[in-house]
Amino acid sequence: MSSNEKTTEHTNLVLRISQLDALELNKALEQLVWSQFTHCFHGFKPGLLARLEPEVKAFLWLFLWRFTIYSKNATVGQSIMNIQYKNNYSQTQKYQPLSKNQKLWYAICTVGGRWLEERCYDLFRNHHLASFYKIKQCTNLIVGLLKLSSLVNFLIFLQKGKFATLTERLLGIRSVFCKPQNIREVGFEYMNRELLWHGFAEFLIFLLPLINIQKLKAKLSSWCIPFTGVPNSDVTLATHGKECSLCGEWPTMPHTIGCVHVFCYYCVKSSYLFDMYFTCPKCGTEVLNLQPLKSGIEMSEVNAP
Repeated sequence: MSSNEKTTEHTNLVLRISQLDALELNKALEQLVWSQFTHCFHGFKPGLLARLEPEVKAFLWLFLWRFTIYSKNATVGQSIMNIQYKNNYSQTQKYQPLSKNQKLWYAICTVGGRWLEERCYDLFRNHHLASFYKIKQCTNLIVGLLKLSSLVNFLIFLQKGKFATLTERLLGIRSVFCKPQNIREVGFEYMNRELLWHGFAEFLIFLLPLINIQKLKAKLSSWCIPFTGVPNSDVTLATHGKECSLCGEWPTMPHTIGCVHVFCYYCVKSSYLFDMYFTCPKCGTEVLNLQPLKSGIEMSEVNAP
């Protein structure tokens, strides 16, 4: 094989992940077809399909094989991934479809193999004779060897990227592109946008706990509603002493923080313990000293309109 042919084969090599994705799509399609088929028998007697389940499955898989591999040289999963099977035994570089013998043997190895495995399992489960026990041992040995061969084939596939299954290697069928594959263009705009938003969110998560929301709210309130008055005036104190500046209720054990507003003792004390820079929500005055309401203010003055 010349160097140009090797280069062409290397550039047209199907990705391993594409071949594996095609196999997974085939399994998902088979499960979907089987689930839809069993839904048709929900109204019948339970266990109706139990005895003939291997045969029914084999019929459905043959139906899929007829309209995929036999007619299009590709499974449903391969068609989605822009892949199809090629006869690897052909000497020409042009695409050569599968021969009829390869298609038939593919059906025998896949559909027939699964049917034989399920039917033998039911057969050996219902018979416990000595002759069946020996046959069961031989069958288990053959199945074990096949699974070991499949594992070895998979390891070779990971290294060379050809023949994802043992059936493909034995029959000489290989996955190729249906159409010439263009160079994939990878854009990083979406990734950059996601990284930017994640960084911005982490910055906000770090910044928000450092902001004193209560103090900021009080400061904005003092700017929007400027307070004017005499801070130490007993009349003004009596006017504002009808309700707590925090809870809005009648002040219990009324206290002041150095301004004309009155607070419940428990309201102002809990707020001050929570925030050592607590300020009056009405006027923005910082806590100078927490003192009980002056005894000189009579209740008649507080209750005065």
